[in-house]
Amino acid sequence: MLADTLNASPFTFPFLEVMHIISFAIAIGTIALVDFRLLGLAMLRQTPGKLARVTRLWTLLSLSTAIFSGLLMYATDPDKFYLNVSFLFKIACLILAIAFHFTVHARVVHAQEVRARIGAAARVTACVSIALWVGVVFGGIFIEFVKEGLSFS
Repeated sequence: MLADTLNASPFTFPFLEVMHIISFAIAIGTIALVDFRLLGLAMLRQTPGKLARVTRLWTLLSLSTAIFSGLLMYATDPDKFYLNVSFLFKIACLILAIAFHFTVHARVVHAQEVRARIGAAARVTACVSIALWVGVVFGGIFIEFVKEGLSFS
């Protein structure tokens, strides 16, 4: 029934997709700011912990919007997605990225609040975080290029 409602208008899926992409860009952008700070590449006057606190609301709201819009897009044609290896890769990266972000990443960022120097563990954490989020993005990009199983269009 939800799929019928979502598929009733030719503008629903494109609208959801735009919302999904914009919200993911904001979420990943705010997370990347903190990761780049951990790597010593950006925002050097701010501590990673302060950056994380300042961007927390934007990260949570945009990540929630991305997940909600993604679920609605999935509901329009579940067969297209759950049989697609790129989609499965995206979801695996997403689950790992979210779990990593709210556990290991959060702990490391909080620990950097009191340390003057950023260590190797924090840099590795930033690299893992970036790799997982990049996996989410590329998994999403290739959904349209990968058909069921491993065949490409």
